[in-house]
Amino acid sequence: MKLHIIETGKFKLDGGAMFGVVPKRMWNKMCPADEENLCTWQMRCLLIEDGLQKILIDTGVGTKQDEKFRRHFYPHDDQDFDTALAQINLKPSDITDVLITHFHFDHVGGALAFDKDDNIVPVFPNATYWTNEIHYKWAYSPNAREAASFLRENFVPLKDMGIMKFIDVEEGVRFSENISLSFVNGHTEAMMIPYISLPSGNTLIYCADLVPSHHHIQLPYVMAYDMKPMESMKEKQILHEKALNNNHFLFFEHDLDVACGNIVKNESGRVIFGNRIDLKSIL
Repeated sequence: MKLHIIETGKFKLDGGAMFGVVPKRMWNKMCPADEENLCTWQMRCLLIEDGLQKILIDTGVGTKQDEKFRRHFYPHDDQDFDTALAQINLKPSDITDVLITHFHFDHVGGALAFDKDDNIVPVFPNATYWTNEIHYKWAYSPNAREAASFLRENFVPLKDMGIMKFIDVEEGVRFSENISLSFVNGHTEAMMIPYISLPSGNTLIYCADLVPSHHHIQLPYVMAYDMKPMESMKEKQILHEKALNNNHFLFFEHDLDVACGNIVKNESGRVIFGNRIDLKSIL
């Protein structure tokens, strides 16, 4: 097995929205905001080479959004998948599977692109794209709070093209020999959390937006974007227990500086971020 971090670019989101009830005087020390109260976040994907499978988890925001969108979210330092994959001697056509944790634009936007004739085409032409039916229906007919995050052009064409498949929503369901899935509902309905069993015996948890950065480890640090914040806290607590009891490692999709790390309990028993971890060291 090989793991590759794929950095697709950065974007900006409101700091208050990213930290919910946590006061700005606290979060601004960790993630300094600009004059518009925006903080910069990474869009980090994970590629897993496992036997004949080359599995990509999430796809970033992509390149097809218009100028109005770009003025709102300021995507920058973009890197397309042709360039990113070439660095590890792969091509988009080599990807066999794309696991999409959920359909918010910063996780699925890079699954599709415009070709030279302005037709929508899959970025990974030989891949199967995976979601679950509960989340698909949720995203297709969104509530008013999430409507701006669920852009149908990012995911409906995948189903129309016949290259999307649904996974059963069952705790611990196996996606592949070395990847199982958990499902959480606080951030959005039936978001998928992949658990990756590594050759070393360790497990890497791809946290998606349950824990978007190492700054969000502690229970009250829940995004205002979450549909059910109290549910998010319960789900985060379950993740804490699994990670602490089994020495699992966490992969942070949006952290500007830390891709992977562990959690520990401090002297007062509070769960906090432990150490940054190099992926190569846990394989």
